[in-house]
This record gives sequence, structure tokens and C-alpha cells, in this order.
Amino acid sequence: MKKKSLSPKELKKSLGHAWEGLNDMLKTEHMAWLHAGMTLLVLAVCWWIQLDLAKFCFILIAIAAVWVVECFNTVIEIITDHVSPQYSPTAKRAKDISAGAVLIACIGAALIGLIILGPPVAEKLGFLLK
Repeated sequence: MKKKSLSPKELKKSLGHAWEGLNDMLKTEHMAWLHAGMTLLVLAVCWWIQLDLAKFCFILIAIAAVWVVECFNTVIEIITDHVSPQYSPTAKRAKDISAGAVLIACIGAALIGLIILGPPVAEKLGFLLK
């Protein structure tokens, strides 16, 4: 079976669906706003301390990981609510485990941020406080 190439029109349509999904998540999920705020804060700190490119790449990977896991968590919650509108211990387990994955990603990202950003921020603040 021959693979069909992706036309520019189809690519634009696919990207439009992806943006629509992210927009939906930002409109409906309060944790997405927390992630967005933390993303902007961390990026601002990276700019403020003029973080080098290699370390900045690790920060971007950590940020992307949190967003990807949050997207999957949101999808799992939506599907679970759809197939199990009434309370179900199994549905609760699925949602709790999915939320736990987000927590793990957030803790990992926070640790990466502290390890990479902590020393230069402390140095910069120390300089400002002198």
C-alpha cells in the first residue's frame, strides 16, 4: 500500500485541529492555566538570567513533557466521563492514575528547573540585594 503524501491544505487542517484542541483545553481546564502561567514564568526567568542554549533545551523538554502529560490526562478524563457518566470506582482509578502522571511530570519539571535555574537566579538575586 502506497503512502499518500500530506498536502499543504491537509497539513493546515491538521494543525488547525491541534490548535483547536489546545484552545479547548485552555478554555475548560483550570490546571492548564496553572501550567500556562508557570510556563511563562519559567521562560521569563530563563530570559532574565540569559540561560545558555543547552540548559534552555532541557527546560523546554521539561515544559513540553508537562504539557503532553496534561493533554493526555485531559483526554482520559473526557473519555472516562463520556463512557461512565455516573460515579464508578474504576473510572475514579483511571482519572486518579492519570492525574498522578501529571503530578510526576510536574515534580520532575520542578526539580529540573530548580537544578538548572536555582544557582543563576540565586546569584542574580544576591547581586541585586547587595
